Amino acid sequence: MAAVVLAASTAAITNCVLDTEVQLALDFGEIPYPPPDDCRFTFIDLFAGIGGFRLAMQANGGKCVFSCEWDRYAQETYFANFGETPYGDIRKIKADTIPDHTVLCAGFPCQPFSLAGVSKKNSLGRKHGFEDETQGTLFFELARVIREKRPAAIFLENVKNLLRHGGGSTFEVIRRALADELGYVIRWVVVDGARWVPQHRERVFIVGYDPSRVTIKEDEIVIPEAPRKGVPPRRELSDIVKLEVAPEYTLGPGTWATLERHRKHHEEAGHGFGYGLHRWPISPGDVTRTISARYHKDGAEILVEQKGKLPRMLTVEEAAQLQGFEVPPFRFPVSRSQAYRQIGNSVVVPAVTSTAAEIARVLRERLK
Repeated sequence: MAAVVLAASTAAITNCVLDTEVQLALDFGEIPYPPPDDCRFTFIDLFAGIGGFRLAMQANGGKCVFSCEWDRYAQETYFANFGETPYGDIRKIKADTIPDHTVLCAGFPCQPFSLAGVSKKNSLGRKHGFEDETQGTLFFELARVIREKRPAAIFLENVKNLLRHGGGSTFEVIRRALADELGYVIRWVVVDGARWVPQHRERVFIVGYDPSRVTIKEDEIVIPEAPRKGVPPRRELSDIVKLEVAPEYTLGPGTWATLERHRKHHEEAGHGFGYGLHRWPISPGDVTRTISARYHKDGAEILVEQKGKLPRMLTVEEAAQLQGFEVPPFRFPVSRSQAYRQIGNSVVVPAVTSTAAEIARVLRERLK
C-alpha cells in the first residue's frame, strides 16, 4: 500500500504519539526514514531543508512532531524520505499552534551572513545580515517560537562567518536574544565537517538548554568537534568519487574555458580563488572544498579529473555523500540542479548526529 500522508493540523502532539488528525501514514515501511519505534524525546525541524537535522535526531531516538520548509522542491525531497510535507513560510505560522516538543532544531538561513552572501549583496548594493528584509530577520522567527514553546533544548546551525559578521555585533544580537532575553544557557563551537566527511565545511553549532527544565552549566554543554570513539572512521574521498560516470557530468568546453579564465585572473591578482580540481590517484586524507548551493552552475568548487576528457562535476550521489547522506536509501525526486542546491544548503549529517547524541544524553540524564 502506498504511503498516504495528510496535511498536518495544528493539534498538539505529546508523549511521542502521532495523532491521526495530524498525520496518517498507512505504510511507513515504504518510507526510507520512518519515525523511530522507540521514542525518547520529541523535536521540531525548522528551516528543515531536506532533513539533515531530522536524520540526526531520529538516529538518537527523537521523533519529529512538526517540520517547516518554504522551498517547494526541498519539500518534495523531504516527503520522499520522511513521508511528510513540511509546512511553508514560518512567518505565517502562529507559534502557539506548533506542537509541544523537547528540542527545537534549525539551520536558519545563512546567506545573509556567509562570506559569499555578503560579497554578492554588497556588489548589488543590497543589505545583508539582520538588515536583509527577508532572510536575515528569520532568526527572530526562531526566537518567537522559542519564547512561546520553551523547548528544553535548542540546536541551531549557521555559517562560521555569523560570528564575525558586523564585527561581531550580529552574533551578539543572537546571543543576547537566546541567553539574556529568553534565559537559555548556551554554548557555541565552530565545527569542521571534515572530521566526519572528506569535505572542509566549517559551521557554528549553537546548543542551549532551558535552565528551568535542564540542570546544566555552560561549560558542561558538549558540542563534539570530532567523532566519538567507536564511530566508524571518516570515509576517504577515493571511496566516494567514482572513476567512471555518465558523460552528462563532464563540463562543456565553454564552461571549462570560463573557469580557466577566471582562475588565471585571480592568480594574477594574487587571490587564491578559482576552481578546485581533484586528480587521480586521490591521496589518502584528501578533502574537498565546501560544496555550496551554486554547485549546479559549473561545479567550480569540486571538479574531478578525467583522463582524455575535460573535468567533470560530482554526481548527485557523490555530492550527497560529502554531506554524509547515504544514497540510496536517501532519495532525490527532483532535478539534478535542484538536488545540488539542496545538498549545498544542507548540513554534514554525521557531525550534527554527534551533537544530537550529546543533547539526547543530557535530556536522558538531566531533564527535570
